[in-house]
Amino acid sequence: MKAPPASSPCINVCFVDPKLRHCVGCWRSLEEIGRWSKMTEDERQAVMDGLESRAKRLEAEFYAMREDS
Repeated sequence: MKAPPASSPCINVCFVDPKLRHCVGCWRSLEEIGRWSKMTEDERQAVMDGLESRAKRLEAEFYAMREDS
């Protein structure tokens, strides 16, 4: 039996930080967002698998930049 397709991590909070070049809603890169519909299920799953750790790292950078402003 084939695994179900990886769903999109999009939460409809679309804002791409120009410095981080990632969406602060789903934490995907601009390249990943642009390629999402063309990615294989394995590629999508690989992105999904890395989003939690990426979100923690980028959230810290994002909020640190906001405090410095």
